[in-house]
Amino acid sequence: MLEIPVIETRKLSIGYAKNAALNKAIDLQLFAGELTALLGPNGAGKSTLLKTLCGFQPATGGMILLSNRLLSDYSQRELSRTIGVVLTEKTNAGGISVKEMVSLGRQPYTGFFGRLSTEDMKIVETSIEAVGITHKSDNYVSELSDGERQKVMIAKVLAQQCPIIILDEPTAFLDITSKIETMLLLKKLVSEQKKTILLSTHDLEITLQMSDKLLLMKQNEPIISGTPETLISDGTISTFFSNEKVQFNAETGKFKVGAASNNE
Repeated sequence: MLEIPVIETRKLSIGYAKNAALNKAIDLQLFAGELTALLGPNGAGKSTLLKTLCGFQPATGGMILLSNRLLSDYSQRELSRTIGVVLTEKTNAGGISVKEMVSLGRQPYTGFFGRLSTEDMKIVETSIEAVGITHKSDNYVSELSDGERQKVMIAKVLAQQCPIIILDEPTAFLDITSKIETMLLLKKLVSEQKKTILLSTHDLEITLQMSDKLLLMKQNEPIISGTPETLISDGTISTFFSNEKVQFNAETGKFKVGAASNNE
């Protein structure tokens, strides 16, 4: 029996107007238990694609299916229980504590002014524990480091209990240690909770080591999909990212400055 994709697009067109689409005819499939990274240059439409997939922005053509059901058929409440979203913007949480922020993830079940039940609080505590910041539960979010704040936002999404998590550049403002910790956390969620996680990123070297699947995106070109191993071995990564100033070394999985020599 064939596995049904958790997210599938068919001839999806994205952008802000039909005559000025950033990308047309996007076909992709994402499955449960996969960590997928969306990579590409600035202006390729990565953020627009993510916002379109989670219903924040309408498609300009084609269709999006969530578990074989049209995205447009989902009510807002159903959608908030299906997809958890973490956007690029830094969190301006003011005087709200970590536990209070994560508790907001229960809104799809309690309503904005709903009271948290004992079970809700247990879910909140479990979500905080899952990202490793239980010791910060009573701290204000504004007191935390960027890496810790990112963990709080992931915990909030976990409290939503969504099968799908979409993150727009979750490591953008983090130091190298926090970048790795965040990617390891996402990998753990995929492995242990069978989440479908899609993230955009510019951190290619870390992504190649930790992702199950890559989506390579350029404006008005077909999306290239495959495992990191396949896309490295067949030369796709080198072709996609390298230029006269920067070269990708398939053996080391790293970039180097300067054109490749004829001896390589």
